[in-house]
Amino acid sequence: MSEQNKWQENRFLYLTTLFVTLLVVANIVSAKVIDLWGMLLPAAVIGYPFTYLLTDAISELYGEKRAKQVVYAGFCANLLMLLFVQATIHLPAAAVWPNQEAYETIMSSSLRTVIASLLSYFVAQMVDVKLFHAIKKRTGEGKFWLRKNVSTLISQLLDTAIFIVVAFAATMPTSALLQMILFQYLVKTAIAMIDTPLSYMLVKRMKQTAATPQA
Repeated sequence: MSEQNKWQENRFLYLTTLFVTLLVVANIVSAKVIDLWGMLLPAAVIGYPFTYLLTDAISELYGEKRAKQVVYAGFCANLLMLLFVQATIHLPAAAVWPNQEAYETIMSSSLRTVIASLLSYFVAQMVDVKLFHAIKKRTGEGKFWLRKNVSTLISQLLDTAIFIVVAFAATMPTSALLQMILFQYLVKTAIAMIDTPLSYMLVKRMKQTAATPQA
């Protein structure tokens, strides 16, 4: 493998690591509900949307196949994290450690929530990758902003709707479900618009370094 190929593979590894880290952290912090300008949202809404930025950057730089590999890696990492968390909850706590009940409250997730999280993530991220490349085939190398935003906005809506419906259907009124979907989607849409320049900077920088021989 040439030095240039090694650099490109290292860069892919860095992006994948960042993606998986954001994904796993988002699922951990989602236990907290925040009040954002009167909107009640899971804390994960702040960081999770940036996983779509990384998926689109990887799609642009490495293609559809590698982007799907990252989505699979994220799914496996998320599943592994959830399994380990559940295992630690059920391990016997030391007698000198008084925080078992609080630990269970924060870290435990119902089976329904876990299924909702895994299903919404996998479906939405796969749709994002597919849409991104479908648009790229029609527009060519230009208009990165178009395929990035269209694929993200559609997949984020799917992500939000699937999670809320699977996790909370029959536990609250339909109007409340729709309100949760709307509020979360508005925040995610705002983040997608704001991070578009960051996406351009990341992709441009990565393409420049790929074209520059590495020592």
